[in-house]
Amino acid sequence: MEANKSLFSDRKRTNILSSPEQKLIIYLVPRVPSWISSDGLTAIGTFGSVLILISFILAKYVAIPYLLLGILGFIINWVGDSMDGRIAYYRNKSRKWYGFSLDIIMDWVSTVMIGLGYVIYADGKWELTGFLLVACYGWSMIISQLRYKISDKYTIDAGLVGPTEIRVIICLVLLLEVLFPGTMDYLVIVITCILFFINIGDTKKLLDLGDERDRLEKENKSVNN
Repeated sequence: MEANKSLFSDRKRTNILSSPEQKLIIYLVPRVPSWISSDGLTAIGTFGSVLILISFILAKYVAIPYLLLGILGFIINWVGDSMDGRIAYYRNKSRKWYGFSLDIIMDWVSTVMIGLGYVIYADGKWELTGFLLVACYGWSMIISQLRYKISDKYTIDAGLVGPTEIRVIICLVLLLEVLFPGTMDYLVIVITCILFFINIGDTKKLLDLGDERDRLEKENKSVNN
């Protein structure tokens, strides 16, 4: 049990699906073949994002049902992205700063590919929405990194919503688009607006956290002098 808990000791999770997600990861990690490394899982997650990009292209130029391929892509992306760091901890081969840096870079690459896929799929008047969605997600990534810098506590969730919930929501959006073509454009606007206001709140909390750390550092400096 303690070994299982240590798989998640490096980060705080607050998302709705954290409990079942962690149980699934704990079940899967020991069953990953030894020849698949943490970097290999990162590559698998990135392949999932490539598959999502391809699904948008095929849906645009061949047939809308190809968007369902994107759902498979999100599942593959979750497997790679959620388990690469956990497998390193499980095998006692974790590299904190290497893994942290690689994770952030590949998350951004995946986000850009998914956003590009939507821009390709969307009609001209909706392309800006795809850009705004990527921008808002990038904003949330920056907030998480600054929060880590200030508090030394790493969390990838915005309250009850984390990357897993976002994947589930987007998969539902893809399914709805297949069933009711044209709904995706409006749903992307809704998601972008929600993410924007979440970021506004998280930015305020981040600035308050930075102000509090400044105050504590000034107090400590005064005491030391």
